[in-house]
Amino acid sequence: MPLSRTLGSITVTALTDGEGAFFQPRAEAFPHATAAHWQEADRRDPTSVTADGQWWLPFRSFAIRAGDGPVTLVDAGIGPAGAPAASWAPVPGRLPAELAAAGIDPAEVDTVVLTHLHSDHIGWAVTGTPGRPYFPNASYLLQRAELDAAETLDPGLPAGLVAPLRAAGQLRVVDGETSLTPAVRLLPTPGHTPGHQSVLLTAADERMLLTGDLLVHAVQLVDPNLSYAHEEDPKAARLSRTNLLRTLSATPTLLATPHLGTPFTPWPPLTPRRPQPR
Repeated sequence: MPLSRTLGSITVTALTDGEGAFFQPRAEAFPHATAAHWQEADRRDPTSVTADGQWWLPFRSFAIRAGDGPVTLVDAGIGPAGAPAASWAPVPGRLPAELAAAGIDPAEVDTVVLTHLHSDHIGWAVTGTPGRPYFPNASYLLQRAELDAAETLDPGLPAGLVAPLRAAGQLRVVDGETSLTPAVRLLPTPGHTPGHQSVLLTAADERMLLTGDLLVHAVQLVDPNLSYAHEEDPKAARLSRTNLLRTLSATPTLLATPHLGTPFTPWPPLTPRRPQPR
């Protein structure tokens, strides 16, 4: 059964589409990380490193449901065999089985938030030949800045993703911060890609941030200034990450992350309890 957390009446379920070793050494992915950074990151997230030092990462989407209402899905995983991520990610993914295990029918999904258009986040958005939206009743939400950059990010995106969504009348373009419900808000967090967005949930005095790739490894929680080699604009990504994490640090927040070893991580980090003298 997929792991879930609740905030008031909202249930957030982590759906793991696949997992595997990253395609390059982690020291190349985070070239400015020191041995001390890695030691602390591995302490916080031990399942993200293999015995031979490779970066092991899951690929997750998240389902948001208030009560027994419709579902909002954040990101669409790595996808089936032949999906755009097939050149580097462990396709075929298992998102359909994960949805079924969570009791979610694809027809119940009324909103799909695409945090960004990298291939490991859009795999199940459009499937088949000709391509059709996998979630037939959903509006697919994308920041305008991300849509404008689609062809630059991947020349296949306009025809493979954008056109089928538009043809089905299911593409919804947003500009900047957008409230979907009183509890669900889209936050622009550009840098990883030009129109990257994260999702903030607020219920009573509880908060959860669905990060997308605002951060991709625990080493960026150890030091949020650390850049990731595959950020489109490292300076903007760093500012998005540091500013938002600084803002969130005033109130305990749960981070829901696609690629960390555990899907839900407290922020600020819990301080280990010191042994009391006897």
